[in-house]
Amino acid sequence: MKTLRQFATGQAAIPPATAWYLSDLGEFRGKQELYTRQSPQRLKALREHAMIESAVSSNRIEGVSIDPGRVRDILVAPKPLFRDRDEEEVRGYRDALAWIHAEANSIQGDERTIKRLHALTRGQIWDAGQYKEKDGDIIERYPDGSERVRFRTVPAAETSARMADLVLDWRRCQNEGWVPPLIALAAFNLDFLCIHPFRDGNGRVSRLIWLLQSYQLGFEVGRYFSLERLVEQNKDRYYETLEKSSQGWHEGKHDPWPYINYVLFIMKTAYKEFAERVGETKAPRGAKTDQVISAIEQVVGEFSVAQLEMRCPGVSRDMVRRVLREQQAAGKVECQGRGPAAKWQKKG
Repeated sequence: MKTLRQFATGQAAIPPATAWYLSDLGEFRGKQELYTRQSPQRLKALREHAMIESAVSSNRIEGVSIDPGRVRDILVAPKPLFRDRDEEEVRGYRDALAWIHAEANSIQGDERTIKRLHALTRGQIWDAGQYKEKDGDIIERYPDGSERVRFRTVPAAETSARMADLVLDWRRCQNEGWVPPLIALAAFNLDFLCIHPFRDGNGRVSRLIWLLQSYQLGFEVGRYFSLERLVEQNKDRYYETLEKSSQGWHEGKHDPWPYINYVLFIMKTAYKEFAERVGETKAPRGAKTDQVISAIEQVVGEFSVAQLEMRCPGVSRDMVRRVLREQQAAGKVECQGRGPAAKWQKKG
């Protein structure tokens, strides 16, 4: 609300770095249809992988994780049997993604939708889909046991009114063109996180809203490459820019551009990966092979088969080992030992 209201005059001075991001994303969007005409089987595999990866990464950012060996049972099985609440929440996020992927253009961007997304991601917990009833600040805790208040959120008594204003401002911004749509998307995301409307689960809901709004604006890269995985890989920058942009938010004196640029950076990175994997490929390998090779390329230092398997949810251990052997034969990786716990390392 506070950020979108800053843009209400329609005369926002857009920083050069932000303008470059918008230009690049506009170019990628123009090529999007071309990319999605490529190999249907490959795109199907990418969609399935992105769904799994997004559910795992978005929850892991918030400290909610599941056993890698249980990923397929929880996220692919029609009616999984949960061992604990973490598994239920990860599956709930996956179900929210499925809803967005299937019906994005018909989903209303209102409070009812936001509450439904929260309910899906929180399972059977008592306040699923309900705004917070008690004030709750964002606390940062350190390894030595000390802590500090990183941000004071909107009081519980004001949350409903602030959320109603935020949704209304989003609609007005789109109708009246206060700023380019992607800037409005990032500003909405920042305002949502500053309001912090739920007792828990705000980060996950914010990323689902981000995905929904991006689809509704015609930017569909999140169907094929996980935005949540990229946020997790750039988690330090996520928290850093969010803290910078939230300072002075209550007074309307904050600088929203660090966080806005972060959101645009994540989307541009996703499109670059999409173009490299699909748009520029002449003789495609199997999608799962590509996933393992991509995971190898992203690893720093030594790694194990189990670590690669964790980075490639939905890919079997046999497939991971096969790709490693192929990469070893090509002289791109080498094995540092023997047995299941052996370490691998990239060469060159």
